[in-house]
Amino acid sequence: MGHETNKHAVLGMDIGGTKLASALFDYQGNIIYRETRGLRKRNGSEAGEIVKGFFKEMKDLALSRGISVSAAGISIPGISRFEKGTVWAPNIPGWDDYPLLEEVKVITGDIPVIIDSDRVCHLMGEVWKGNASGCSNAVFIAVGTGIGAGIMVNGEILRGSSDISGAVGWMALDRSFRQEYIQYGCFEYQASGEGIARVARIYIDGDKTYNGALLKKDPGEISSYEVIDEFRKGDPLAVRVIKECIGYWGMAAANLVSILNPEKIIFGGGIFGPLTDLIPDIKKEAAKWAQPIAVRQVDFDVSGLGSDAAIFGAGYMALKSCNIKHNPDPEDA
Repeated sequence: MGHETNKHAVLGMDIGGTKLASALFDYQGNIIYRETRGLRKRNGSEAGEIVKGFFKEMKDLALSRGISVSAAGISIPGISRFEKGTVWAPNIPGWDDYPLLEEVKVITGDIPVIIDSDRVCHLMGEVWKGNASGCSNAVFIAVGTGIGAGIMVNGEILRGSSDISGAVGWMALDRSFRQEYIQYGCFEYQASGEGIARVARIYIDGDKTYNGALLKKDPGEISSYEVIDEFRKGDPLAVRVIKECIGYWGMAAANLVSILNPEKIIFGGGIFGPLTDLIPDIKKEAAKWAQPIAVRQVDFDVSGLGSDAAIFGAGYMALKSCNIKHNPDPEDA
């Protein structure tokens, strides 16, 4: 006997390097149900099978609750190639040109599915239910393991010719090129979560007078969060690292403000988080470099959704993909 459905929802999924998060949203953007699963650095098709299994669980759960899934959105940590339905996700081995859409459609069937980059989904989550609500021109700078940016210009996502726009980790912010920038990009090498830990290790190795708390740790195990913790305690090496990051974050934001003239620059990702109180310092740094009228007009803000930004964005992209009204009649929500 079939299940009678009398409610409608969209499904959003955020695929990270080590975990999956998924949520059912009503059309107003309220979470009906959410769940998380581990991915644990699975390779290629194995990771794909986990994603498919998770989709089936969420779809079956919705059906058991009398909910019809109208559309699904997926946030991936890399590039979504819309024409081919494939993805590039460097943190998932084997996902160089992985046919994720084809795999997921085995489970979703006729349900519309849209796959987009996490940087776009971060931004669109903020547009839907966060601190970019009402904006037509906004930038979301995600600072986590790496650095990327979701960019909206005149109400449209900026994608570029190959869907790579927003790869700001490769922004050139250093006059002298270094070979290390090839893999990560200058900005990401210096000021991402991995960059914070990397630069701290370099400074510890090069400063024979330093005798602070970070010296007592295994250099290979030092994390950005430990550097941030010591920054709060006034450790001179950690203060040096974070102050340099403020300079890079401010300079990058200044370039984006001067080129794009956004209403808002929003900082999110795992580092903001712990460093949200540095936003005024970052804007002060940006003001040194940016077009003066544009930088006075722009608001610098922190993500209103935190670690949920991408999953909300995936849900919102699902709504937009099939032109579902955001505020339907109450009995249809």
